[in-house]
Amino acid sequence: MGLFSWFQSKPKENLPKIDVRKRFELLNRTGQGSMSKVWRARDLKLGRVVCLKILDKEKTEKFELRFKGLNKPKEGAICMALRHKNIVQTFEYGITTEGEPYLVMELIEGMGLNFLIETKSPQLEGHRILILSQIADALEYMHKQGFLHRDICPRNVMVTKDNVVKLIDFGLTIPYRPEFLKPGNRTGTPNYLAPEVIRRTTTDHRVDLFALGVTAYETYTGALPWEKATSASLQTLLSHMNSPGKDPREVCPKMDKRTAEFLLKAIERDPNKRFQTAAEFREALQQLPKA
Repeated sequence: MGLFSWFQSKPKENLPKIDVRKRFELLNRTGQGSMSKVWRARDLKLGRVVCLKILDKEKTEKFELRFKGLNKPKEGAICMALRHKNIVQTFEYGITTEGEPYLVMELIEGMGLNFLIETKSPQLEGHRILILSQIADALEYMHKQGFLHRDICPRNVMVTKDNVVKLIDFGLTIPYRPEFLKPGNRTGTPNYLAPEVIRRTTTDHRVDLFALGVTAYETYTGALPWEKATSASLQTLLSHMNSPGKDPREVCPKMDKRTAEFLLKAIERDPNKRFQTAAEFREALQQLPKA
């Protein structure tokens, strides 16, 4: 039984309510998403330093309304149920006294993959296949458990100094069920949206694989395969639908043919032509020369 089937049969929860200022010592901000604020915090109850994520109440409610009547599990419930070495571990979730959803997670000592790419970090050298394989492992697990991440991008991948990957941010995650895959849900990070998402057609797990493909392309080349989108407007995203991605050898002339062909397949606009599963992506990736 997949996790979503388990959620459907589970009785309604009474979520704990906390006063953030009494429960935690907020040490410093570690990030901010479109619907949340993230803190490095000392949990005064458990006596450890954790990652505290507080969701924007109004934005979260607006997003959840897209799935009204579909019994969509909350982000916290999904995160608590996902247990994988390459997925950030969530210890607790509930509601603050201000009515904001919160999550208490493990604190990851590392950098975002986006930072490693943007700074051309030497940490990437010789480790690209290892890093991308771990993202594929996490995605394979999620899909088998009956969920789509829907926001795979370098910003949502943390990498420790030992090159252990942790997939984060499940705010846009949806159950992998027909009622959640209907046309119209154009959410995600613009540069990583699959053409079928942009067209607002029916989607499946291959939208995550497209986003993983763009992430892989960027990890190898430091660039995007299309002109960078500055917004989610249809006009900005038309290139994803109407033109093939740039050959990565235009950016990295010394790249070998096999790697270039792998990256181009990973970002195929036709979902039937790209990698069909995370396992297939990983197996093909691991046959490439070390990079």
